[in-house]
Amino acid sequence: MKQNLNKMMCLDLYLSGNENTTELSNKNSVLDNHLKTLPLISWDVFSERYFIQLNRAKRAMDIRKIKAYAKRHGWENNLNSIFKSNDFEAIVLTDQSQNIIWVNEGFTTMTGYSKKDTLGQSPRFLQGKRTFKKAISEIAHNLKKGEPFRSTLVNYRKNKTAYNCEVSIYPLYSNKETTHYIALEKEVI
Repeated sequence: MKQNLNKMMCLDLYLSGNENTTELSNKNSVLDNHLKTLPLISWDVFSERYFIQLNRAKRAMDIRKIKAYAKRHGWENNLNSIFKSNDFEAIVLTDQSQNIIWVNEGFTTMTGYSKKDTLGQSPRFLQGKRTFKKAISEIAHNLKKGEPFRSTLVNYRKNKTAYNCEVSIYPLYSNKETTHYIALEKEVI
């Protein structure tokens, strides 16, 4: 019954924009009188799906970009595993000295800094007065260990507002030597 009602609602919505639908509309439908005069305004179904697909496409493009860097530098890491095991909005790629060489659009959206603003800088430029020194020293310690880790710290957007950032950092290596780092970041509450 509920399934049939949903089908009738969809049909009613479709037909409501059609002037010659009096013969086709279901006279027994409770919603019939109300829906005939309403235009189809529910494009949110389309737009929600569109934005989901758009975000998937952007994520796939970002991953392809990182894989191109991996091929160029001969990284031996399992990038598929890294991306599958992390939920993230932003990607920051640094060289061995932790200078930013690439960020994705998600980083720009999250922080307000353009790619041009960030290239050549250390990710530390995002830190400020509310960034705990303990978090900074923990990150430095884990980077020296050369193992993947996850941490949360307070960063600052370009407009100076603070946000909590969860970051997963992976050393990227070639011939058992770390050559770059990738940070997958997301804003957390």
